[in-house]
Amino acid sequence: MPENQSRLGRIEEEYKKELSQIISYELKNPNVTGLISVTKVKVTNDLKYAKVSVSILNAKNRKETLAGLKKSAGFIRSELARRVNLRNTPEIIFELDDSLEYGAKIDRILEEIMPKKEEGK
Repeated sequence: MPENQSRLGRIEEEYKKELSQIISYELKNPNVTGLISVTKVKVTNDLKYAKVSVSILNAKNRKETLAGLKKSAGFIRSELARRVNLRNTPEIIFELDDSLEYGAKIDRILEEIMPKKEEGK
């Protein structure tokens, strides 16, 4: 079993890298705006589905961007199949990952409540 897990881990890493490239450089959907980071890819054991967590920053409309990604899933999947040579290419399920945005919000709050450090110290 652990052997299969490490194979899945390698596949997930490869998918994460390729999906980032495809979304950043190949996707020409005008509804997909902002900085999109693929934060995590989880593939089912049978390689039929890949749950792709994305973080969307600076988008005009996050819901619209996520919907645009979902609409483009077929194109993204076919690009992935072309780049990663496996027998099956999983169906891609996009979900929003708020952790980066949440972290940025916490940073802003901390900056507001922490006293400013004196210059030169």
